Amino acid sequence: MKIAVATIDGVSVSQHFGQSKGFVVFDAEGGTLGAREYRTNNHTPHAQGLCNHDGEQQHEAHSHGSILELLQDCGVVLCGGMGAGAAQALRSQGIEPIIFATPFSADEAAAAYLKGTLTSSQTGLCNCHH
Repeated sequence: MKIAVATIDGVSVSQHFGQSKGFVVFDAEGGTLGAREYRTNNHTPHAQGLCNHDGEQQHEAHSHGSILELLQDCGVVLCGGMGAGAAQALRSQGIEPIIFATPFSADEAAAAYLKGTLTSSQTGLCNCHH
């Protein structure tokens, strides 16, 4: 299984899925983390700087197709928060979104997920138009 962790800098967990600059993707087998790779997020409007938060957006609607393609081989995505639309899009592709508030590094978050100690919370799920 592959575990994707949304990140802003390749180390820290991003507090919002769509604003992440990339994803640290881990191979996980037998309860241990294996190979690690970084995938750049050039797919979400936030990461491209195309959204503003003054009620206007410079695009009609968020499309999750490209980001889903980037993460299609992952079974789970870990992050600090995400829009309800992104969470639903991930679930529709069989990717489990795990949202948590604990300030972990990407490596710590993936390890905690594998140990079963990472608690998912719906409080990081925003009802914004993402």
